Amino acid sequence: MSADTDLRLRTLIAAFESLTPDTVDALAALYAADATFRDPFNDVRGRAAVARIFSHMFEQVGAPRFEVHSAMSEGDAAWLDWTMHFTMRGQALQIVGATRLRFDDAGCVVEHRDYWDAAQELYEKLPVIGGAMLWLRRRLAVPDL
Repeated sequence: MSADTDLRLRTLIAAFESLTPDTVDALAALYAADATFRDPFNDVRGRAAVARIFSHMFEQVGAPRFEVHSAMSEGDAAWLDWTMHFTMRGQALQIVGATRLRFDDAGCVVEHRDYWDAAQELYEKLPVIGGAMLWLRRRLAVPDL
């Protein structure tokens, strides 16, 4: 990864960790015009679509905040290890995940892929579906481990 891209990664991490509804466009500006973004709920292309995902996050959950624990990079790719803190219906929740990023020659994000377990990190914490998800996980788990 070039020094410019390494600087861009540090800038991107700072943008994630200080993200607010007012700074979504500044974060999106770090993405290439045709960047792709994929997570357990979304699969989109384009800077505007990426911005919409983060704006939508602020509409759906309370006080979302990202905490990046580590970052690794090699060549045009980087990995982030993070926790997203937020509230839903007054309950404090968190999602632990990782992001794979790929950068273009200008240091802009061209590929953003989030990896996190939607069942364990979200569904099991929901009032109605949570019990069923916990039951299913226990049923499918190897016994006595």
